[in-house]
Order: sequence, then C-alpha cells, then structure tokens
Amino acid sequence: MAEAHQAVGFQFTVRPDGVDLKLSQEVIKNIYLSGVTAWKKRAIQFKNGVLAGVYPASPSSWLIVVIAMMSSLYIRIDPSLGMIDTIKENLPHRDYMSVQTRAVLSAILFATGLWLFLIYLLRYTLKALLSYHGWIFESHGKMSTSTKVWLSLVKMFSGRRPLLYSFQASLPRLPVPSVDDTIHRYLESVRPLLDSEQFNQMEILANDFKNSKAAQLQRYLILKSWWATNYVSDWWEEYIYLRGRSPIMVNSNFYIMDLLYVTPTHRQAARAGNVVHAMLQYRRKLERGEHAPLRAVGTVPMCSTQMERMFNTTRIPGIETDIVQHLTDRKHLIVYHKGRFFQLWLYTGGRHLLPSELETQFQRILNDTSEPQQGELKLAALTAGNRVPWARTRIKYFSQGVNKVSLDAIESASFFLTLDDEPQGY
Repeated sequence: MAEAHQAVGFQFTVRPDGVDLKLSQEVIKNIYLSGVTAWKKRAIQFKNGVLAGVYPASPSSWLIVVIAMMSSLYIRIDPSLGMIDTIKENLPHRDYMSVQTRAVLSAILFATGLWLFLIYLLRYTLKALLSYHGWIFESHGKMSTSTKVWLSLVKMFSGRRPLLYSFQASLPRLPVPSVDDTIHRYLESVRPLLDSEQFNQMEILANDFKNSKAAQLQRYLILKSWWATNYVSDWWEEYIYLRGRSPIMVNSNFYIMDLLYVTPTHRQAARAGNVVHAMLQYRRKLERGEHAPLRAVGTVPMCSTQMERMFNTTRIPGIETDIVQHLTDRKHLIVYHKGRFFQLWLYTGGRHLLPSELETQFQRILNDTSEPQQGELKLAALTAGNRVPWARTRIKYFSQGVNKVSLDAIESASFFLTLDDEPQGY
C-alpha cells in the first residue's frame, strides 16, 4: 500500500471548565452523504424487488383491478359471483365497520386475490411456453412456423421492460432425463475415446448400473428436481468446480482487457480510470437488479442467478474443496503493479470516484518507485499453483498478523486490476 490517509471526524479535550469538542465538517458531510447513498440504494433495491416479484404484472395493474372492481360494484354488477359478499360476512371486527366500509374492504381484498391469481396464471403460462426446446435444434438462419408462433406467444406473455431477475419465477425446472437416455448419451460421448474392447466393457458396466442402482438414484434425482430450482447446479459447483485441485489460473478465472479493437488513448492511467468507472456503474446497476435479462434469440430469457457473484467474490482455497466468498457493497479495489499490491478506495462522499479522479490515483501508482516488500514480488504465484499447496500455505502463513490483514484486503475487494509493465496488443 503506497500511502494511507486518516481523517478524524471529531476530537475532544477534557478541561477543568468543560469539554472542548471539535467537529470536522468535511468528514461529517461525507458520513452524511454515505448514509444517504446507502438508504437510497436500499430503497431502490426494495422497489426493484417488488417490481420483479410481481412480474409480468406491475403494481399499477393492481390499482387498475381494484378500480375496475369498485366500478362494477357502483353499477351494481358483481363479477365475483358472490365471493365479495362472502368476504364481507366473514371480515373480523365487522360489527365496528359501516356497511359501506365493509363493501369497499371486501372488494379490495377480492381484487387483490384476483390480481395475484392472474400473476401466477401468467407465470405458469410463460413457464409452460419456455419448456419448449424445439428452437434450439433448428438450423441457423431458418425458423419453422411453429417456432415463430411460439416466439410471438413468449413475447406476448413476457411483459414490458423486465428487470434482471424478473423472469426467475417463470423459468421452468431443468428436466430430469431418463436413465436410458443418460446411458445412451454417456456411451456415445466415450465411444471416440475407447477401443472396441474397452467400449464393450463400458457397455457391460453401464447395463449393470442400469439394472442395479439406476432406478433408485433416478427417484432421488426426480425428488430433488421438485424442490430445487436446479437439481444439478449445486453439485456441479461443488464437485466439478470447487473440488478441482488444478490451478484456477487460465482454467477457471475470467478476466477482461481494454486493449481489444479500440484504444482511445495510450495513457495507461486514463484507460484504467475509464474502465474502472464503467465497471463501477455496471456493478451498481447489477446490485440493484436494473439490467435487462439476457435473452436467447432476443426473446427467450436466460437465468440471471449466475450474475449475482460477478463482483465482490473470491474463491478461497481449501484442502479438499474450495469455498466461494461473496460479500456485498465492497468499496475498494486492489491494484497490482510491478510486484506491489495497492488498496484503492472507490468512493468519496457517497459517490463513485470520477474517471479523472481514478486516473490521478492510478498515475500515482505508476509513478511510485518503491520496491516490493519482502516476499511480495512472487506472492501472486501461490494462486497459480495447485489448490492444496496454496491452501496449506494460507493456513500456515496467512492466518494471523499483517499477512492476514493484507490477504483479507485483497480477497474482499470489489475486483482486481493489473497495470501491466509493458504495452500489449491484440
């Protein structure tokens, strides 16, 4: 860490004649603005949660249903077929209400129930439509009439201007394939890898599995598919992703570079400032759920769960299995340059740093000529090796003291940025 600054919000001195209290207006202002920003974020998240929770309807549609129900009662038409009268007679404390109050309250309750019923009807209709997979197997550039009709129906029931998580309740469950289909696909996948003798042996083992344990395991899998949103995702993450002991660098890590196709400026600090500011804006909309959901063919909604841990997330090494650490509202960034790690704060006064302000911070890092601390230069190599040695090293050397504090700062960052020593091209 190149440099640290401390700000004292207030200080006081005890004197014989009383207490002398001094406040820093700048710090108090920043604390106030940060609190306002935090509450504003919570309010927006709550609002977007409500919008996604009632999708494909909207809160205003509830008001429309209530007004329509009240209007029908005004002209003495009962579209509820007597249900409003039943609700009116069973209201608690109805003896303390006037006849008109009971009628209005009963109409509102019936309208709310009808509105919720219509929401679930639209959701299950959309879920049934999204269970059709024929469009996946059609030739590129060609579309059958049935698929065109299906896409039109999906668009009609998808509603207007969905948010990132609006379709989550309407997505169908992942279907469980039959045992015969699973075995057939498995044998088909291993056929190019085995000679004739090995493949015949594999067929025997597959048939033995089918006649012994397959039926019982299939029942368990079907049971899980009914209470889990995706019966395979947690197992995939645990046994395929987190239990892999090979290096995650190149194999699992994802990254972005700003050197592809367009280079707006050759000033490295300016490019880094623009990239980081754009990522912070993207993260803010992501945390609030304001992005539009990804859609295949421009219409079919995709699951958005995978986007929740795009930022503020670290894979912590373990001896047998790693764990995923996901934090919320991270306010700092870790920058790596010439073997040194820098902690850079991203907020001031409750707002993101501007690109020019970020550029100034990055330029200070680029101009810093200090040497890496002892052991710091090659520290990142630990994450490039197998997971077991890294996990043991972490337990032995990073469980306490300054090493733990430094590693916690790295692993709790919003994301990680590397400033290369040499220019790169595509």
